[in-house]
This record gives sequence, C-alpha cells and structure tokens, in this order.
Amino acid sequence: MVGYLRLCGLLVPDHIARAAETYRYHRRVFVAPPWEQIFTQDTERKQTFAEAQATCAVVSEVYEALGYEMISLPLVPVEERADFVTERIGL
Repeated sequence: MVGYLRLCGLLVPDHIARAAETYRYHRRVFVAPPWEQIFTQDTERKQTFAEAQATCAVVSEVYEALGYEMISLPLVPVEERADFVTERIGL
C-alpha cells in the first residue's frame, strides 16, 4: 500500500507506515518486472506499460527501504522462471 500511495503522490499515514514495519513478509521478495514483449492491457490490467514500469520502480524502492532483499525475475519462459524461484528458495 505504501508504494501505491507514493505512486499516486499521496501522503503515507503513520498507521500505514507502522504496519509496513511491523507486519513483515519473508525477507526475500521476488519482483516480476514489466516485460514489454509479453505486456498486454485488458479489462483487469488497465495500466499502460509506462505506468507498470513506474509502479514496479516505486514499489521496489519501498520494499528496499523496508529492508527486503529484492530478487528480480529473469525475462524468460514461465518454466525457467519457476526453476529460478525454486532454486532461490531452496527447493
């Protein structure tokens, strides 16, 4: 939520900032960056590619500022992405 508030140029209320610090995800966060070759807009995905890039950048900045380890997924087929993730999580 912090990233989306910042993306929209809105202030992050103190209770939201505290929640982001208190209620943590796993320390490793996988990021699926926008990939122009497969990017499409539809009724569910209303963002343009440029908006998706901006969203990814802001959300990534917030996670990094909160101390998460960011791992960017490679721009490869789904099976290779799945292998990449399972290798990183130790399966």
